[in-house]
Amino acid sequence: MAEIGTDMTVFKSDKHLCSWAGLTPQNNESAGKKKSVHVSRAGVYLKPLLIQCANAAIRDKKNPYFRIKYERIKKRRGHKRAIVAIARMILTCLYHMLLKREPFNPSDSDYTNMPEKLYQKHRQQYIKKAIKLLEKEGCTIIPPKIT
Repeated sequence: MAEIGTDMTVFKSDKHLCSWAGLTPQNNESAGKKKSVHVSRAGVYLKPLLIQCANAAIRDKKNPYFRIKYERIKKRRGHKRAIVAIARMILTCLYHMLLKREPFNPSDSDYTNMPEKLYQKHRQQYIKKAIKLLEKEGCTIIPPKIT
């Protein structure tokens, strides 16, 4: 709070705040060649704190929201990039919480507000993963007969 303050109207958007905190990639491109895709060197005090908070958030057993996000990103990008992504998510959440003056309430983890089509898609993926796990453990799965 000491670094960013409570007045979020200073920043144009959440992306502007993330850029100011140094959690966005540098744009170092010349003649169509990207020279660097590392995060910028800005936010020398705020960025390490957010990284530490992200590490704590992925280890929280009571609220697995950020842990689930971390696991998805880690599969594709690795640990370090996933931690930076979670730190950016945390900062974005803080921005919106302070701007709207409301508590943290992630809408993508609440299945009651999810559209029916998307809910069915997630449900099918969950069932497929469960069947794979059971078959891996040696169980035989017999699908029900459709009448």
